[in-house]
Amino acid sequence: MPANTPDTNQAINLLKKLVSEPGLSAYEDPVRRMIEEAWKPLTDEIGISRLGSLHGLHRAAQPPSTGKPPSLLLAAHMDAIGLMVTGIVDGFLTLTQVGGLDQRILPGQRVTVHPADTKNSRPDLPGIIIRPPDYLLPGEAHGKSTPIEYLLVDTGLDPLQVENQIQIGDLVSFAQPPIEFGEDYLAGHTLDNRVSVAALTCCLEELQNRSLAWDVWAVATSQEEETMAGAFTSSFQLRPTLAVAIDVTFGDGAGSSGHKTFPIGKGITLGWGPNIHPALHKKFAGLADRLEIPWKLEPVPRMSGTDAYGMQVAAEGIPTMLIGIPLRYMHTPVEMVSIKDILRTGRLLAEFAASLDQNTMDRIVWDA
Repeated sequence: MPANTPDTNQAINLLKKLVSEPGLSAYEDPVRRMIEEAWKPLTDEIGISRLGSLHGLHRAAQPPSTGKPPSLLLAAHMDAIGLMVTGIVDGFLTLTQVGGLDQRILPGQRVTVHPADTKNSRPDLPGIIIRPPDYLLPGEAHGKSTPIEYLLVDTGLDPLQVENQIQIGDLVSFAQPPIEFGEDYLAGHTLDNRVSVAALTCCLEELQNRSLAWDVWAVATSQEEETMAGAFTSSFQLRPTLAVAIDVTFGDGAGSSGHKTFPIGKGITLGWGPNIHPALHKKFAGLADRLEIPWKLEPVPRMSGTDAYGMQVAAEGIPTMLIGIPLRYMHTPVEMVSIKDILRTGRLLAEFAASLDQNTMDRIVWDA
């Protein structure tokens, strides 16, 4: 698909909106509201789980004569990494991390300080992360990467204003605006995993004119970066017949090419390992080949670290698949992704959902 098609522009615009909203792990309310607005016209039913995951149902057009139709759960986590205020010292904020962060990239970053309680009327405040000079740090920290406990946020306010407007436990998210590179690449913070939410939205759009034999649940899960609680609980609540996790994977870049990464813009990855059902992997691989969607096999020999694990082990076990979208500079404020890979993922998911019939489960056996 050419990079400058309307679908591409629509995906870029959606992704820019998604990364503009905060939504740190366990505090996803702002971005969930945006996703809910996008999914309402694309689903027949929408709701929120007890742990804050968003559930959108696209009902089967051909339900069985008796009982409920089988169901497919497509999950992309919506939460993001970030920081939390642990203290206020002379008007500066001390920090801890939410999710996995590389402390080396933090000094000099633009951030926004948000009330942890989204119903609180206190305003969001801009800030920058600063590193004290060496002479104010312990000797072992001189000239080295500064541990997060020594970093501070400067909001430009005097100490009394800070005390009145900021509380311990408030959230700190990255604030750099996204940057477009050419017609296909976008860089910015929080693309992990808003790119997969965008792909899932593209899937729902493609399903609008498709006749489905299965119900399809689109789920934006909460807390993946910290607990995977959204995947565990939504899978248990919805009890899907099959499940697919969509997440980012390590894209190639400076100093990170080779067998441990995957090229961005050159296709998606299909996971292979204990969290992935072999029959589903085989079905997705064959479907991607028929659709001429480029893909690479991604070995995941242990627990995947994604929602695929949480969904697979829910209840009595759910046959699960993992799709990866290559992302460069993961868990930094300048993550980079190819829009083509997002659209490829959305199309593959839609075609898979449309391919399911009443006899599919007869062919989903572990030793397929």
